[in-house]
Amino acid sequence: MFSFLHSSDLHIGKRFGNLPEDLRGRLREARHGVIGRLASAAREHGADVILLAGDTFDTETPTPAVLRQALGEMARNTPLRWVLLPGNHDSLLADQLWSAARGVVPDNVILATEAAPLPIGPDVILLPAPCTTRRPGRDLTEWMTGAATPDGSIRIGLAHGPIQEFSEDATATNVIAPNRAALSGLDYMALGDWHGSVAVDPRTHYSGAPEPDRFKHDRPGQAMVVSIAGQGAMPTTTTVATSFSWQTLQLPLLASEDGVEALKAALPEPFARRQTLLRVALSGRARLNGRTAMTSLLQQVAPEFAHLEIDTDLLGTYCESDDLEIIDRAGALRDTADLLLAESLDQSRSGDDRGVAREALIRLFSYCEAIDR
Repeated sequence: MFSFLHSSDLHIGKRFGNLPEDLRGRLREARHGVIGRLASAAREHGADVILLAGDTFDTETPTPAVLRQALGEMARNTPLRWVLLPGNHDSLLADQLWSAARGVVPDNVILATEAAPLPIGPDVILLPAPCTTRRPGRDLTEWMTGAATPDGSIRIGLAHGPIQEFSEDATATNVIAPNRAALSGLDYMALGDWHGSVAVDPRTHYSGAPEPDRFKHDRPGQAMVVSIAGQGAMPTTTTVATSFSWQTLQLPLLASEDGVEALKAALPEPFARRQTLLRVALSGRARLNGRTAMTSLLQQVAPEFAHLEIDTDLLGTYCESDDLEIIDRAGALRDTADLLLAESLDQSRSGDDRGVAREALIRLFSYCEAIDR
């Protein structure tokens, strides 16, 4: 039985410039720390090889400190062996990166920078397809079909890129044959690029990223433990969690529903919040006072999360007379509220203009409500 850990898309060195400064450091450190977590997962499941299917580094020019610290952490986790494949973010065009890596690579790290058979265990041959450029525009795995390996050997492919519609890059072309495992007699095809775990077929898998960097896949980071009994045997796979949790909470609301109570019931438990980046997507319809109450609740709990953002683009808001009376019963504020309400409902105005009026009314209501408290 040969067991290994399949992972990809560590993107070590990612800057997270679109997130608050105090969170960026935590996420950057989590990227580095995932090396140790992958090592722990491998040891726990009896694997002694970790295959990284591309994009180990976020750019083609990581700082010397990022490179040396990553390789140093891998070296500290000997006797585990690490195989690093160039991906589209750290392709072979990154001469400076891979030249520097060759100069300091520890004994337990293998740089899979050539499309050539690579023994990684007794009767186990790895067939890597390193990315030559950011967008090769061709199937770099074709060579695997004609690659000669000793009789009885387990054949494992290692590649990075999209197949069919699966790609992190919406502009990428379809370059890897989805049936490459069958075409090339592979016992397993380890793929990277797509940051969510995907089983293309029983022998072909995207492992998913061990540390997600967006809400797109809406799941915790993970890696995949793979075991193969011998040539021709069907691989068994086990996913292991490794990271911060990026979650999207979809909360559709009915006009008659108590949105605050629904939101309280749906929020993650307090013990899980510090390691959770949460996007709350509210939709449906809510009264003005219900909407501001939900926003207030989310603002109260936000500090408990690593990050929390609110999406109300699909949430319709309506007013009743007692909502406007919270603003004022008469006078300038009430006149302003009546005007904003009328503009938000005026179908002769553009959708953008109605939206601005609606948001202004919501803001006015929330200010007045806070004063009344």
